[in-house]
Amino acid sequence: MNPKLASTFAVAVLVLAVVYLFYTQSLFGHEPIAIGLQIAAFLLMVWARITFGKRSFHAAANPTEGGVVTTGPYRFVRHSIYAAILYFTLVGVLANISVQNIIVESVIVSMLFVRIMSEEKLLLDRYPEYAEYSRKTKRLIPFIF
Repeated sequence: MNPKLASTFAVAVLVLAVVYLFYTQSLFGHEPIAIGLQIAAFLLMVWARITFGKRSFHAAANPTEGGVVTTGPYRFVRHSIYAAILYFTLVGVLANISVQNIIVESVIVSMLFVRIMSEEKLLLDRYPEYAEYSRKTKRLIPFIF
């Protein structure tokens, strides 16, 4: 499948899954630890967005002008915004555990991986230096994965 089409599909499904968690009151944790973890995930997303700069979001995962970003949280995780989404939703689902929520979280994880794989293909095509960066920097969990 075309990486841009796959990425666009993944974004649509991802948004629907997060909206489902929100409307079923399963997106947010209620205990102090869960709230703290979700605040940390939100701050990671803000830090990543600020580091990414004026580049805009593209539903089709179009690599933007300006080269590969390797500063800020991108020093530790290649996909900092996706990692923040994953951390935030995972904490919410674990705080509101149910079979339905676990299924929805598995859909979120799957769509994030579709998005990541599509984006990485496009980044490798546009920026050859991305291969070296990806060898040194983990995808979603610093120093692990």
